Amino acid sequence: MDEKLMEYFNKQPRLGCLSTSGKDGKVDVACFGSPRMVDDKTVIMALRKNRTFDNLQGNPNAVFMIVEPGKTSLDWKGVRVYLKMKGYETSGENLDRARVQAAKAAGEEAAKALHAVVTFAVEEVRPIVDSGQGWEKSI
Repeated sequence: MDEKLMEYFNKQPRLGCLSTSGKDGKVDVACFGSPRMVDDKTVIMALRKNRTFDNLQGNPNAVFMIVEPGKTSLDWKGVRVYLKMKGYETSGENLDRARVQAAKAAGEEAAKALHAVVTFAVEEVRPIVDSGQGWEKSI
């Protein structure tokens, strides 16, 4: 992985979908604009106490997918970033910082609703459309 992926992952505005599954096998997908890649192996994001957070308690694996439409499906840009939760914090400087950022982007109510900051390890990166080329060709 390299800086190109970090730049693409972190650019704003952008929206991506985080897919999770609980230990019972039930899947969920939710849209987020807040995840940040802090280095080429780590992603952090703030979550409410919701289905996504609950799923991660039983199964630490997730996929964050970013999509940019093109003229045809083969022209679409994007990546699928496979993640594994390393841990989370429900208090402290990281959550305080996330709440300040959320207040600026989405308002005080959204900031107050944040429950935890989750840290993920990047396990794998794949293109949005798997044409046999590397992920670099997809962004």
